[in-house]
Order: sequence, then C-alpha cells, then structure tokens
Amino acid sequence: MAELRMREALRDAMAEEMRRDESVFVMGEDVGVFRGAFKVTDGLLDEFGERRVRDTPISENTIVGAGVGAAMNGLRPIVELMTVNFSLLALDQIVNHAAAIPYMFNGQAKVPMVIRMPGGGGHQLGPTHSHSFEALYLQVPGLLVACPSTPGDAKGLLKSAIRDDNPVVFIEHESLYGVKGEVDDGDELVPFGEARIRREGTDVTIVGILKMANVAMEAAETLAREHGVSAEVIDPRTLRPLDLDTILDSVAKTNHAVIVEEGWPHGGVGANLSTLITEQAFDHLDAPPQRVTGADVHMPYSKRLEQAAIPHQEHIVSAALATLEGAMP
Repeated sequence: MAELRMREALRDAMAEEMRRDESVFVMGEDVGVFRGAFKVTDGLLDEFGERRVRDTPISENTIVGAGVGAAMNGLRPIVELMTVNFSLLALDQIVNHAAAIPYMFNGQAKVPMVIRMPGGGGHQLGPTHSHSFEALYLQVPGLLVACPSTPGDAKGLLKSAIRDDNPVVFIEHESLYGVKGEVDDGDELVPFGEARIRREGTDVTIVGILKMANVAMEAAETLAREHGVSAEVIDPRTLRPLDLDTILDSVAKTNHAVIVEEGWPHGGVGANLSTLITEQAFDHLDAPPQRVTGADVHMPYSKRLEQAAIPHQEHIVSAALATLEGAMP
C-alpha cells in the first residue's frame, strides 16, 4: 500500500492502463502541457507523448464527440472535461450518442470511453463551476456512473471504467483531489455495482454520495461520541449500477436511513434512494428515510453563503437523530 493524494491515484490509474493497453489515450482541455486543470494528468505527456495525451480546442461538444467516434473505432479514450458544469455543452453527445449508440446498433457498435468530470462546491467558483450533477447522469440508460470518495476507490474504479466496454461518467469532487489515502500498489480493480461499508453500525444507516461519504464518517463519529448512536456508513461508489442490496440489508438491520448528497433536493440521488428504500424495505423502517441535500439555490460565490448551501456533519447528525425519534426534522 502507498499513501497518495486522489489526483495522484487517478493519474496512476490512467498511466497504468495506458501502459497496459495502447488503445487507451487521454484527451481534453489543457491535459498535456498544463497537466490538467487540477493537475490530474501530471506527467502523462512526458511519458506517452502528444499522440496519446491530446490537448483539444475549448469545445466540450467536439471533445466528447471525437471521443465517441474514437471509441466506436476501437480506441479507449479518457475524456477530461474541466468541470461537470461544462458537460452540459456536450449533453447531446453524452446522452444521444455515447449512451444510445450500443442500443441503436444492437450491440454491434460499442462506446468504451470514460468521461472524467470534477464537480461540487466549496471553492468559491460560483454557480457555473460548482454543480453536482450525479442525478442528471444517473437517469440515463446506457451510462455507468462512478462517484469515488477515497483515493483507493478512485484508482480501482477508474481502472475498471477504462476496461469497461460501456461509456462511463466518472465524477470527481474538486475538494477531494488533495485528500490522501491508502492506494493499492498492484493492479487491483474496484468492481462497479459494489458498495463499500465504510463503518459498521446498528442504529441508523447513512448513505453518503461522493464527498458526503467522508462527511458522513465525521457525523458517525459525532453521533457515537456525543449521542451514543451507532451509525453504519455506506458509500455506494457507483450509482449506476447501484448496489441496492447492501443498502437494503443495512436498513433491515438498523431500521433507519439517512441519505446525504451535495446536489439539489428535487429529483436528486437522495430522492431516488429514499424511494427505493421505502418501496423495498418498507416493513423494516421504523421512520421515514431522511434526506440531507444541498440548498435549493444556485451555488453562491460568497464563502459564507456557499458554506450555508453545502451539507455539513451537523446536518447529518440532526437528520439521524430525527429519524431515530421517528419525526421529520
């Protein structure tokens, strides 16, 4: 095991897969000379050259479209978009082409590509650089959606994504790039559709998405220390496919559920999970599932307002205590 920052773990995953398979290449804005907006592609140009680390024009629709074409012709592109917000400019290519082409051609054409996108708030980048669009891509058939919260999972999931024959939307939280964690030195893959139980507990199940899995861990410590509550924390790691069985098994044990995400409340990941839990584990619930989400506002630029729009551990603690009391917060 080595201790790496998440950006380093992601870089190593790409480098290892590029060494293993010559059909893998990286493309995106400033991924070469500038080493990526968040320095995730640092060193790749020096090792693999311009042929396999390609700086592109500032046109997300063009970048993703070129990636789709390359994937259909036998390559495995890793497309980096500078932020998930800018993926909206490529929504036609992602939804109508990357996701739909294998279906429309009855599997005769595959689109094995990874679209890496940083997102999330907390850096005072304003509303057009701070979105959390996990729910948007979760809804699209044909896409796989990965949301790692630790360096180790980020590396293993990205390696799995690169080898998969389906298009993968790989969402990385901007606040996690500098976070350190243990990363396997070998060729360990993290399978899609397998959640990780970050902490075992008996009183309440807390499901955290992306960065919120880490915030949920902090909240679980507070719940145990200050309230004597044993919280089980689950990180889904991938939202499509979703390991619902692990979540349902946990709810069957704890009889209470809290879902935490940074995205907006209406039609979000938490709304989806809350419905699935209610539908499939209703008899196990002692109270309605609680949702902790970002505020229903555009992300403010002001630091204090931005922090007020993002969930924190105290919000998770309050939601857990509320569901244990059987009342809405």
